[in-house]
Amino acid sequence: MRNIARDRLYRRHRFLVEVIAHAVWLYFRFPLSLRMVEDLLAVRGIVVSHQTVRLWAEKFGRHFANDIRRRSAGKLGDKWHLDEVVVTIRGQKQWLWRAVDQDGFVLDVLVQSRRNAKAARRLMRKLVKGQGRSPRVMITDKLRSYGAARRQIMPGVEHRSHKGLNNRAENSHQPIRRRERTMKRFKSARQLQRFVSIHDPIANLFHIPRHDIPSDHHRELRAAAMRMWNEIACLEAA
Repeated sequence: MRNIARDRLYRRHRFLVEVIAHAVWLYFRFPLSLRMVEDLLAVRGIVVSHQTVRLWAEKFGRHFANDIRRRSAGKLGDKWHLDEVVVTIRGQKQWLWRAVDQDGFVLDVLVQSRRNAKAARRLMRKLVKGQGRSPRVMITDKLRSYGAARRQIMPGVEHRSHKGLNNRAENSHQPIRRRERTMKRFKSARQLQRFVSIHDPIANLFHIPRHDIPSDHHRELRAAAMRMWNEIACLEAA
């Protein structure tokens, strides 16, 4: 029997479903450029341009990320770590605001041109709407904008403001920093927002601790993540 959902998702694409899904997985799972993905596919005898990979990443990556986000709704942690980092784009400073839970899963990201209370309020509203609830506790650095925004958006939430407590959020910026170097900087704030909104949900799916669990358990979790990826990508069961 034909898989209707599979046919609808990949309609009018001449490449095999497995090729498209694998290209998207490579691009967002590892810090690779589009041309690197093109070369990796070429090694397997698959001739496709890096521009085609870019189109696949935008179309199918968005679909996969939205599916992952829906599946994880309401299941992430109740301790939110918030942080912001500057990203220079065409000589202009943009601020990448990010929130992660106590286990390192990314809750949401937002690119803004300001680093003030208004920007912090916008992030918090987006977080509460996306998660469907307020956190038990919010942890930030010493930026005063967080406190001002919390008093308006989440007045009953405990707020811990200390730079040393917020390493988890600060470390979560590292994958985007690596990708920024690979891509030789982002070209616009819109491109950055589009990329992180796809990249981070996919990274969440494959976010598996390596040092806190036995290797057998790690392999089981990795296999479970790949099974879910195959389901999301409408691939045949492996």
